[in-house]
Amino acid sequence: MSVIEQGRVQFSVNGHDVSVGVEHPHLLSALREELDITSPKDGCSPSGQCGCCTVLIDGRAVVACQQSVDSVAGKQVVTLEGLPEDERTRFAEAFAACGGLQCGFCIPGIVMRAHHQIAKKGAALTREAMAPHLGAHLCRCTGYVKILDAIETVAQGRAVDPPRLADGVGGRGAKYEAAELTLGHRDYVDDIRVPGMLHAALRLTDHARARVRRIDIADARAAPGVVSVLTAQDIPGELRTGLIHKDWPLMIPVDGVTSYGGDVLAVVVADTRERARAAAELVAIDYDVLPPVVDPVAALAEGAPIAVWGTDSNVLSTSAYRRSADGVSKDVDAVIDASAHVVSETFTTQRIEHAFLEPESTVAVPSGSGDDRRLHVYSGGQGVWDDRNDIAAVLGVERDRVTVELVSNGGAFGGKEDMSNQGHAALAAWILDRPVKCTLSRPESFRMHAKRHPIQLVMRAGCDAEGTLTGLSVRAIGDSGAYASVGMKVLERAAGHAAGPYRWQALDVEAIAVRTNNPVCGAFRGFGANQAQFATEGMIDRLAEVAGIDPWEMRRRNVIASGDIWGPGQVMDDGAGGALACLDAIRPDWEAARAEGRAVGLAIGMKNSGLGNGFREVCGAVVRFRTDGRIEVRHGWTEMGQGVHTVALQVAAGELGVDPSRIDVIVDTTRELGFGQTTGSRGTLMTAGSVRAACAAALEAGCTPDVDHHGEYVIDWTQKLGDPTVQNPTIHSCFSYAAQMVVLDEGGSVDRVVAVHDVGRAVNPLLVEGQVEGSVHMGLGYALTEDFPADESAMPTATTLRQLGILRAKDMPAVEVRLVEVPQPRSPFGIKGVGEIGLVPTAPAVAAALHAFDGEHRHRLPMRPR
Repeated sequence: MSVIEQGRVQFSVNGHDVSVGVEHPHLLSALREELDITSPKDGCSPSGQCGCCTVLIDGRAVVACQQSVDSVAGKQVVTLEGLPEDERTRFAEAFAACGGLQCGFCIPGIVMRAHHQIAKKGAALTREAMAPHLGAHLCRCTGYVKILDAIETVAQGRAVDPPRLADGVGGRGAKYEAAELTLGHRDYVDDIRVPGMLHAALRLTDHARARVRRIDIADARAAPGVVSVLTAQDIPGELRTGLIHKDWPLMIPVDGVTSYGGDVLAVVVADTRERARAAAELVAIDYDVLPPVVDPVAALAEGAPIAVWGTDSNVLSTSAYRRSADGVSKDVDAVIDASAHVVSETFTTQRIEHAFLEPESTVAVPSGSGDDRRLHVYSGGQGVWDDRNDIAAVLGVERDRVTVELVSNGGAFGGKEDMSNQGHAALAAWILDRPVKCTLSRPESFRMHAKRHPIQLVMRAGCDAEGTLTGLSVRAIGDSGAYASVGMKVLERAAGHAAGPYRWQALDVEAIAVRTNNPVCGAFRGFGANQAQFATEGMIDRLAEVAGIDPWEMRRRNVIASGDIWGPGQVMDDGAGGALACLDAIRPDWEAARAEGRAVGLAIGMKNSGLGNGFREVCGAVVRFRTDGRIEVRHGWTEMGQGVHTVALQVAAGELGVDPSRIDVIVDTTRELGFGQTTGSRGTLMTAGSVRAACAAALEAGCTPDVDHHGEYVIDWTQKLGDPTVQNPTIHSCFSYAAQMVVLDEGGSVDRVVAVHDVGRAVNPLLVEGQVEGSVHMGLGYALTEDFPADESAMPTATTLRQLGILRAKDMPAVEVRLVEVPQPRSPFGIKGVGEIGLVPTAPAVAAALHAFDGEHRHRLPMRPR
């Protein structure tokens, strides 16, 4: 028989002869959608720039989304499922033991590339030799450090102890589900298959700001395989959703106005994904195109056009405070003017794309009829309770009719807090009474979800002759894009953290979040603290230079400590000792590098854990002993690679004294356990506190089976930034601290990073190290190469991952992580947090190192754009 016959292509997959349809756009589609082989992941098809779909074709490692189906006719295709079982076991054990994975989405493709290189080079393959071969692969979580450790371990045949889960806080055990993630066995949302499932595709706007005059769905509705085309008029409930303000339309209706390039005008539902996407392009729109508002400074001017439909101001929020250390009102400008040394600078940071490797995907499955009708939604979002509430509002039904189940996602970093396509999939499934999946393409993902804020910070600061800091003035303007998301909170956080981990005699800080028609900006690892402290640390370095004081010494003289008044007026507790502890720990490295004559930069940083600002934060957990011997641990937080499931498991195992292999960790909305988003580095401490409380309840009840033993952890002792009625507000319950040192080589490239981090208590030191390494990788890209600009039409200019400037494995310097543990009072086990602080000091440390190299002060990011 011919290898191509009657619209079918024949080839071999994992030693078995198969036949697939020629209509697939590439091999990856045939493997996943027709053959249901899901270890190759789709992170960017058809661009071939993430490496997640790497397979072997006739022994050669290639990305499957770049191979046409007919090009593999008669060939041998091998996926991770087809590798010898003993080799699969070696990879799984090595990645688990070395901590070589976090979200895991990229790992199956990396394993296939590693297999290919090991087959060629055997034990001669070192981590240094492997790094260039990962040029086709992206990992946004790990910084590649432990990935390369794991690959070298397999290549050189080094034995590792069979990975085991740690049985308590502080254990250096394997990540929960590490083996399944390594081998591609643990499903993500797009791996889910439901009988009778339809596929939805979104028709996005052609213009960032335009009035919609007509939406013509006739051609799309008549296209092959199309079941339905939905528009805003089909929404039975609320049009708008949102985390804080309900201002984000699920779809823009006729006579409505688009406000950014990610606005949705129609949902096309068809029998296959490709048919749905093809038909979505047939939806014809008539517009009255309006000039977009793209300059946040101009948007503040009197008479500027209102950027966003349904709002009455371009000012989303203003966060401001003025204070002096002695409580007496002072003119900050006068304090600065009277200083022995004064510096001023305008700092500019850029918009950044999260580039999580798993594009957004949702599956919605209806069931029942009449009053018993229900909807089960599989979501990878960072807040499944917010997803449930907004979906119910869009559908116009009671919340208890909607269950949202968390499917641990393939990375998020804040970018999956807002709903993306959850509402669209849910609407289609509810209306059609059929299961519906909606998965975004990479360009759609770029356009839809919120980014990191670009912020301009105008700063002026002073110090006395001995280097003691006097006054700091900050005026910050952040481009928040169209919809609120959590933009007001990002600028609020930037305002609070603009003081850095320092004592100031007087401060005057204002930060404005501005609405424009540029891409929406919201949560992203660091959440305003990194933008603010890039500027603040730059000011400290400039003051140290004019005062003639060593940069390390300048920081030591001014770093906050227990009892000091910080920033907006908070009296710091004993946890603040972590700032000096980090400085002291990094001092020998600093002095050694300086003695060697190296170009070296130093920065310190702080980052809150939790929401703070007067929010009552509540987290519940449930422990349930099943009659089959398994133990369910349910909590309220999203697993996105950071290891919150591992935290829940280790706390439960330690508190209950049970084998951790008996524990299943579950997150869904069938219990009211959640409060808001998995954000603000609070997942670890909130999970630990609530699971510990649930374990205590279980033990008190004798671990009764088939009963929900409930526990709760509450933070209710913070006050809002800028509250004039509170002289010394506790803005945040907890902070973590870090000091980082960047050393350059003779050519001015980053050679080495030393990262010292105070995490209060490391629940799992192996995972904490990986978090810091990944943060440093992200921080270096933020400092040097990454950008996500929009053009004059307010549309993003990047459409592929390569255009983002993300560092690849070969670009990563050596990273040395050291952990400091200064316990946080009133926090479970003394935990602080690590998810966000990791990149706060990186950019300013790079800037300082570059200044040491060539004498030039940097004030704009990225510093070395590609």
